[in-house]
Amino acid sequence: MDYLYDGSFDGLLTCIYHHYYREAATGIYPQSFYQPNLLSPSMVVETDPALADRVYRAIEEKISARALETVYHVYISSAPDKENLILGYIGLGFKMGAKVDHYHSHPAVYPVHRLERKVIGEAHRLLGLLRFADMGGFLYAVMAPDHNVLPLLGDHFAERLAGERWIIHDKKRSLAIIYNGRDSSSCKSPVRSRWYITDFSYNLEDNMPESERRWQRLWQTYFQKVSIESRYNPRLQSRCVPHRYRRYLVEFQIPAPGHDSETEDSRKRFPRTPSIPPHSG
Repeated sequence: MDYLYDGSFDGLLTCIYHHYYREAATGIYPQSFYQPNLLSPSMVVETDPALADRVYRAIEEKISARALETVYHVYISSAPDKENLILGYIGLGFKMGAKVDHYHSHPAVYPVHRLERKVIGEAHRLLGLLRFADMGGFLYAVMAPDHNVLPLLGDHFAERLAGERWIIHDKKRSLAIIYNGRDSSSCKSPVRSRWYITDFSYNLEDNMPESERRWQRLWQTYFQKVSIESRYNPRLQSRCVPHRYRRYLVEFQIPAPGHDSETEDSRKRFPRTPSIPPHSG
């Protein structure tokens, strides 16, 4: 029996509950992307938070809290078979307990750990690559990551930019983190309760104030000026800042023609960016 769910984490855990207490699943798939198979019947599973909570607690108590984090990290990945990787990992975990994570080469563990490393690695990289623009009343950052890492970024920026109002927009998934700007020094609620993720399809870049555009042009000019041709290392640069992230990095955008003749001349002489951009949040 193929179980189909609504794409939510609770929905996935509900399917896992039915796998153990109703009928073993041949596979778990998001309902919106499922391709019917004549050889395997399917059933849409309605998300039940109570059943999901039972599975949540079972993973935490019978395997480990670390395994629960691993399951969530794999869930927010973009891997097409992530649900079935999680199902196999949990099945082995219920048999082995916390020792499951010691079997690094096991076929039910290795792909899960590898995928988790990719998700965590991308989240860590974006902590340094995100660029915020001052939109007047709030800060705004845009990204299009491979995985849905927004939930892993909220706490960091809620602490680092505690007194600011900001939005981090994932254009690839039309989602955004919204933070209301309350100062953490006067707020006793947990950091995670001060931000939330919501659907977001607005294109705020078109409404960027001219003052912010001027600052961005100055930043681009700075990068052009500090470039050292003899130290240009495109391989190192690509490893530190992959090309897929550069679309939303100000320093990798070509300044608008005519805004600064000196900048234009320097770009013609040396149209390169530094080997490693500065780390900023």
